[in-house]
Amino acid sequence: MSGGGATDIEEEELPVAQAGGPLLLDKRVAVITGGTRGIGRGIAEAFAAQGAAVVMGGKSQAKGEQALEEMGIGDRAMFVPCDVRRQQDVENLIDQAATRYGSADIMVNNAGGSDRFALVHEMSDEAWQNALDFNLNAVFWGSRRALRYMIERGWGRIINISSVEGKQGNKPAVSHYITNKHAINGLTKAVATEYGTMGITCNAICPGAIETDTMRELGPQAAASAGITYQQFLDNYAAESAIKRLNTVEEVAAMATLLASEVGAGITGSLINVDGGTSQW
Repeated sequence: MSGGGATDIEEEELPVAQAGGPLLLDKRVAVITGGTRGIGRGIAEAFAAQGAAVVMGGKSQAKGEQALEEMGIGDRAMFVPCDVRRQQDVENLIDQAATRYGSADIMVNNAGGSDRFALVHEMSDEAWQNALDFNLNAVFWGSRRALRYMIERGWGRIINISSVEGKQGNKPAVSHYITNKHAINGLTKAVATEYGTMGITCNAICPGAIETDTMRELGPQAAASAGITYQQFLDNYAAESAIKRLNTVEEVAAMATLLASEVGAGITGSLINVDGGTSQW
């Protein structure tokens, strides 16, 4: 973990728009699981550019320190070791953000994934349970803990990074991933309903395929389980879309910034596609 003791954000620490008032996330505190690389890192950078303090969770201390150095925003960024498959790690991440910066205004449940890909009749209990903890349970733990701070302040934004696979189920050997992303979408709507009158929104972003570090690590396994090459795996995603290419981290981060802002207050319970027109709904 980086940074010093407990302190609220000082006004002079946060940038102000050069013309026309404050930035979209001025003085907000954002917690991002899996925030040191890929989609999470892109969201962290976009939020920081709009004035937020960002608290990034991740399993690798080295990658966390590298992210802090590369972002170069000093006291407005913090890394906390966090394996989202462990409830205590997720809760500690959020508590550390509140201790350091005085609040946890924005919760981005980004980390997730699956491994040991197989058809349903061959899938192991270990693969199924790992996917549950990595995806659905992590989102539940993170949302529940963050809500305590949001309710107290009467304002909050929960953004769940789901997937295009949360709106379809047309690929073999990834039933554990598909199931969890569908479930995250359901949890998103439930949270939005329960807290909509409290100044708290909850939305899910459903990205299409993006070739992040994680995709490069796990994609070949998923491709092999489906009997295709990794390049065919990527090409299939592109071919399914209207734009005939993969999406980018920046496209997802832009949507997350809108949802996290005050102008996004009227958007809640939404399952928003950033998938290049792949999903039919």
